[in-house]
Amino acid sequence: MSVEKVTVTSKQKGSGWGGQIVQLAGIVVAVFIAKGALAEPFYVPSGSMEPTLLIGDALLASKFPYGYGSSSLPIQISLPETGRVFAETPKLGDVVVFRWPGDRSQAWVKRVVGLPGDRIQMRQGQLFINDRAADLKPDGVGAAEDDNGGNQPAYRYVETLPNGVSHLIFKMRDNGPLDNTPEVTVPAGHLFVLGDNRDNSSDSRVPLRSGGVGLLPIDNLIGRADAVLGSWDLGMRSQPVWTWLSGFRLARFFTAVH
Repeated sequence: MSVEKVTVTSKQKGSGWGGQIVQLAGIVVAVFIAKGALAEPFYVPSGSMEPTLLIGDALLASKFPYGYGSSSLPIQISLPETGRVFAETPKLGDVVVFRWPGDRSQAWVKRVVGLPGDRIQMRQGQLFINDRAADLKPDGVGAAEDDNGGNQPAYRYVETLPNGVSHLIFKMRDNGPLDNTPEVTVPAGHLFVLGDNRDNSSDSRVPLRSGGVGLLPIDNLIGRADAVLGSWDLGMRSQPVWTWLSGFRLARFFTAVH
């Protein structure tokens, strides 16, 4: 029986390496497209959206619900604003991830409570949309976490918006500095957003020049926060390393954002 020997020439080797590079490039492009067009993960570093989102949550933001613009890109580069393609306006109650107008390299997350044309006002800590109060129902007391892992008591309420969407909010005090605001009419192409932790959120109640969001341009939207993929209690950082695994909040893994 004769045995044929196959000799790999340098040309074939080069072709093999070239094929692998093309494959790798194809994978990178596919991941980039998926991240840019479908969904992108984000990390929650602050407690402004408690109790809905906790410090240490890993979010998945879906990009297709609101269409695509320069803010949708997975890397932030300076491009002229040309509007959005397949554009859709968020619904009241949507939790959105967006480029902060003060520094577009930063991604923030808040809840939409005002659409273009809506009149928004806070009166004694209660949200009014077009002179209609959002219903508030007491729901006990929770614990609001700060950036250092500490906690303080916070009154928990179920807030129901005029379109019927309900979600939890925190109120830590009465007569807070943002509990009473002038009425604002949301202009075209903008949104009014709030954090669910109403006494600890720089949002549309706070002007951009003061470190808030002001009225959020719709073009700054990245996507809709749809799910928490995982969560880890950052307070565990001050504990011995061998205890860190106990900081995973397993009950929050793969849960929907409401």
